Amino acid sequence: MSSSQSSLSSSEPAISPFEWVMDVQAPLDVMLGSTSLTVRECSRLSVNSVVRLRQAAGADLELRLAGRPFATGEVVIADDRVSLRIGHILPPGSGDAA
Repeated sequence: MSSSQSSLSSSEPAISPFEWVMDVQAPLDVMLGSTSLTVRECSRLSVNSVVRLRQAAGADLELRLAGRPFATGEVVIADDRVSLRIGHILPPGSGDAA
């Protein structure tokens, strides 16, 4: 019998058939908040108008990957840029698509 090794050793991780998907770019959005306005209310908006959102001040922001809720977090400044510190990764299927 030959003592040749198989092409996959136990120390090498198995490669998923979906590995190619990991490099596909998808839109990532941070949701500050939402509200609903009539077209009439929108037509009255001007510079310095304030639009009230449903979210409470200080509430975590939602991070959406391809329109689906993915995580929540808080706004931070990193290297002079507005950023989001992830606080929670949401379980799959935890929200509806935007």
